[in-house]
Amino acid sequence: MRGGPSVLGIVLAGGEGKRLMPLTADRAKPAVTFGGTYRLVDFVLSNLVNGDILRICVLTQYKSHSLDRHVSTTWRMSSLLGNYVTPVPAQQRLGPRWYLGSADAILQSLNLVHDEQPDYIAVFGADHVYRMDPRHMLARHIESGAGVTVAGIRVPRADASQFGIITPAGDGRRVEGFLEKPANPPGLPGSPNQVFASMGNYVFTTKVLVDALQRDAEDPDSVHDMGGSILPSLTERGVAQVYDFADNHVPGETARDHGYWRDVGTLDAYYEAHMDLISDNPVFTLDNRRWPIYTHSGPLPPARFCAGGIASESVVGPGCVIRGQVTRSVLSPGVKVAEGAVVQGSVLHDNVRVGRGAVVRGAVLDKNVDVPPGATIGVNPERDEELYTVSKGGVIALGKGQQVPADGTSPTYASDRP
Repeated sequence: MRGGPSVLGIVLAGGEGKRLMPLTADRAKPAVTFGGTYRLVDFVLSNLVNGDILRICVLTQYKSHSLDRHVSTTWRMSSLLGNYVTPVPAQQRLGPRWYLGSADAILQSLNLVHDEQPDYIAVFGADHVYRMDPRHMLARHIESGAGVTVAGIRVPRADASQFGIITPAGDGRRVEGFLEKPANPPGLPGSPNQVFASMGNYVFTTKVLVDALQRDAEDPDSVHDMGGSILPSLTERGVAQVYDFADNHVPGETARDHGYWRDVGTLDAYYEAHMDLISDNPVFTLDNRRWPIYTHSGPLPPARFCAGGIASESVVGPGCVIRGQVTRSVLSPGVKVAEGAVVQGSVLHDNVRVGRGAVVRGAVLDKNVDVPPGATIGVNPERDEELYTVSKGGVIALGKGQQVPADGTSPTYASDRP
C-alpha cells in the first residue's frame, strides 16, 4: 500500500486437486475454469489487487503450465511502480525435494520475503470463489498486534468435518483452539449450531511467520501445513486471532451476495457454485463493476443465437453459437450447441460442441469435449456410471478432450486419435 505498511501477497496454488478430477487431470486446481470466462485463481488475485496488495507471488507445483501461462499473460502489473504478480514454481532451494506442505512451500520461498522485506505477509489460498477486501482484515490485524490473523466464516456445525475449525476466546477475537476437520467441535457462543471455519486466508506479521516456519522445519513430527501446523503452533503461543468474514464489506456488493464464499474443491461444490450464478437474482453475482473479477478472454466475437436457439437462466460466454435450447447452464467461450440439442443444468468449458439432437443434463464438460449428434449425457444413469466420472451428488464429469460415444462404446480422447 502506497504510504502505508508494506504488504507482500503470497498465493498458495500448488495443490493437486484430486477431489476435482477429471478437471484437474491435466492442470492445477487454481487454473480450472469457473463462471464461463474466469480461472479460479482470478478470484483471489482480484481481491488482493482490488485491495491494494500489488506485489504478489503465486506459489505453484503440480501440473502448473496452464496456471503459469494464465498468470503470466493475464496478470501484468505496472513495473514502473514496482508492482507485479508472478508465478513461482517449486525450485528445490533447500535440497532435492518438492514442497512437503503449504508451510514448507513458503519456507522454501523465503527468498521472496527477504527480497521484499515487507512489514506484513498476506497468505491466501487460490481455489475459492468469493469477494473480500483484505484491507479490512489487515487493519484489524495491525490494530490488534497479533502475530497472525486468520479469516473465519460461520458454517453449520454439521459441516465442521470438512474444514479447519477455529475456537474463539471469550473476547471473540483471540483464537483459543484450532482443530483440523473435527467430527464434533463446540458451537459458537450464542450460536451453538455454528462454528468458525478457516477460509485459508491469513495475515502475518513478517517476523512471526518467518520464526514459525523455521521452528516448524525443525519439527520431525510436523506435517508442514499452514492450517495443520503453523496456525495451531501460533494459537498455543496466544498470538493468533480470528477475523469474522461477516464483517467484511466490498464496494458494490448486494445484500444477497455479501459474505459469499465457496470452497469448490469437489465436483459437487464446483457444480453448486455455478448454479449460484444463474438465477435472475443470483446468490453470487459476477456483475460488480466496483469490485471486478479480472481475467482475459481473448479476441472472441459476441455470442450468437441462430435458428431459433435460446438460452434462459444461463451465463453464455463470447464466441458461443447457440442453435439449440440451453437452460440453467454456464457456457464458456466458443461453445457450439447445434439445432435440436438440449443443454440443461450443465457447465460447458471452452470449445465444447454439442451435436444436433444431443442431450446434456447435470454435467460438467471440460474443454474440447465433443458430444456427437443424438448422444445423451445425464439421461441413462447406468450408462453414465459406466462411461464417465459421476460424483456423490450425481454430477457427471468429462475430462479435457474426451469424446462421447453415440452407441455406448468406450469413450476416446483427443490424444488417442490418429
